[in-house]
Parts: sequence; C-alpha cells; structure tokens
Amino acid sequence: MSWQTGLAGFLAGFALSIVTAPVGVSGAVFLLPVQLSVLHVPNPAVTPTNLLFNVVSGPGALARYRRNGQLAGPLARLLIAGTLPGVVLGALLRVFAVPGPRAFRLVAAAVLLPLGLWLCVRALRPGARERAPLSRPAILGLSLAVGTVGGVYGIGGGSLLGPILAGRGTPMTELAPAALASTFVSSIAGAATYGILALTVTGEIAPHWTLGLLCGAGGLLGGYAGARVQPRLPEAALRLLLGTLAVALAALYLAQGLR
Repeated sequence: MSWQTGLAGFLAGFALSIVTAPVGVSGAVFLLPVQLSVLHVPNPAVTPTNLLFNVVSGPGALARYRRNGQLAGPLARLLIAGTLPGVVLGALLRVFAVPGPRAFRLVAAAVLLPLGLWLCVRALRPGARERAPLSRPAILGLSLAVGTVGGVYGIGGGSLLGPILAGRGTPMTELAPAALASTFVSSIAGAATYGILALTVTGEIAPHWTLGLLCGAGGLLGGYAGARVQPRLPEAALRLLLGTLAVALAALYLAQGLR
C-alpha cells in the first residue's frame, strides 16, 4: 500500500466521521464505496476492513458521549442485544452464501429515501405529526435485522437504525450515542468472526489491516470532534442532517443498484 492510499484513507475516515458522528451514523456506511472505488479494496475483504474501521474509530465519539453523560440510558443495551448476534450471522452469510449487493442496495434505498425525506420535513416543519415510538421487542427485532445486514456488508447499523428510530420520535441526544455504541460492539464481533473464518476459508476474507487502521485513526479524531459539537446543535438541525445523509445514501444505493 502506498503512502498516498494511506493518507487518502485517513482523511476519508476523518471527514466522514466528523459529519456522521453527531447523528449516530458510522462513517463506514459512506467509506464502503470509497474503499471499493478509490482505495481498491477487493471483495469480500472490504467488509471486514470496514468493520475494523468501526472498531478503531468508535471510541473517539463514544468517549465524548460518555463524558457528556449520554451513554447511561437503556437504548444502547437494547440495540447491542440485537445487533451483536446479527452481525455474526451476517458474517457467516457473507462468506458462505455470498449474497449479491444489488438487491440489498435497492431495498436499503427504498427504506432510507422516504425516511430521510420525512426527517427533513419534520426538521423544517416542527409541527409535523409525531409517529408512535417503537416498542422494545420491535427495537430488538429491528436491531437483529440491521446487525445481520451490517455483518454482510460491513456498514454501521446506525445508518439504518438512526433514521428509523429518529422518525419514530427518539431524541437525537439519546439515539446518536446508543446507535454508535451498538455499531462499535457489533463491529468487534463481526471483525473477529471474519478473522476466524479467514483461517479456514480461502480467498480475500481477512481485513486489510494497515488501511483499516489508518481509516479508523482518522475516524477516531473526526468522531470525537463530531460528538463534541453535537450537544450544541439544535434537535431540528440534527434531524435535518440525519435526513440529508439518509437521502444521500439512498440516492447512492439506488444509482449503484440500477447499474
């Protein structure tokens, strides 16, 4: 790996995390296309490399949220209970079933696009009608499904959990740290699962360690900075940012899925 590639990975991790950490979305969800198209990480190694990014970058934002007293609620534990087994299942599916990414991208776009637009409308029109919050069993089931998707594709679960839970009225100050905590813990389990599978299965399964660590180092600094400014941002601005990210991700997945 050249130093230019390493520097590009570091800067990409920093820039993405400083924008996504305040709304509980791991920068990995946008780093995935960068790794494939710019950094040229092969499949399926791009998935565990993305998970490694989450493991290294996560403590930056989480340390700041803990300092702010935002990790004390039960939501983080509930999300972790669902995403942790899901990501292990997703890793097994990715290696042995090898699902194609096209269907996932189209389904994810269909989910994220209306959610993102709804969040933008709510942010711009505070009087919009609130939806009923999800029950604990529903959140647990949703976390399991999102964890499985995260294990298959190496994305942060917050990119899907965040818009859904925010759209059902969960405050961003509670949602962002909980979503990032679940992404961090499940990414550790996912990266470990891929590491074990790499010992028994041939092919590009192990993460690209150096690149993943450099991307993660950038994300560590960017995530801390993003989490630091989050309490100073109004709820409407955070919802608008999350909605915009969801719409942008949906457009990206839609474009890739229709190719």
